[in-house]
Amino acid sequence: MLAHRGLVPEESTDLVENSFAAVAAAHAAGATYVESDCHLTRDGEVVLFHDDDLQRVAGDPRAVAEVTIAELSELMAGLGGLLTLTQALESFPTVRFNLDVKAAAAAGPVGRRVAPHAERVLLTSFSDDRRRAALQAAADAGAPMRPATSAGTGTITRLLLASGLRARRTVARLLSDVDALQVPERRGRVPIVTPRFIEDAHRHGVEVHVWTVNDPADMHRLLDLGVDGLVTDRADVALPLTARRAS
Repeated sequence: MLAHRGLVPEESTDLVENSFAAVAAAHAAGATYVESDCHLTRDGEVVLFHDDDLQRVAGDPRAVAEVTIAELSELMAGLGGLLTLTQALESFPTVRFNLDVKAAAAAGPVGRRVAPHAERVLLTSFSDDRRRAALQAAADAGAPMRPATSAGTGTITRLLLASGLRARRTVARLLSDVDALQVPERRGRVPIVTPRFIEDAHRHGVEVHVWTVNDPADMHRLLDLGVDGLVTDRADVALPLTARRAS
């Protein structure tokens, strides 16, 4: 189970996703995996933030890339507190982070910052170029091992086509440099997570993680189907459910 942007309790009125308090809440609930997103501020700090701009979360129309770390810290002060990538890795040493590189400019800085923590980080992006740039930056910064990684949209699109055509060599090639496939269950009316998709991934030692799953019935159904991870906003619901299944 991966806590999607931390955990914002349903009764909370002043806590937002990807904040220090949201990650702390997920950790307190028992989450050992947190999914988050990375952007770069104007002065070069990597922060955990999903959107390109601050409008939805903080009511400010500026882009994350237009504000300094000090300005963003002030905006987030009453919303659970800003969390930089460095703070996340140092403040939660037992948490494993699944990091989505949202901006091209953030790829290098993200890779360099996660290098000392490579064993508990999975790097991903919708862009395969961005995730590979982050992986290369981690290697260049002396990471003792390659961080885990999941495929970008281009790779997943080609994989779905190859899987449908039963092109096993192509499937093997596409899965050769990834550790996970993180996907929605379907895109519109097109199913993505199917028994064949899971079988192809597992044949090559690749995990399947499905986002974003908040309904307990869907959690049970997908786990029964054989997926390896669920990305959820409701870590407080998913953790007891998965514990009961394990027992």
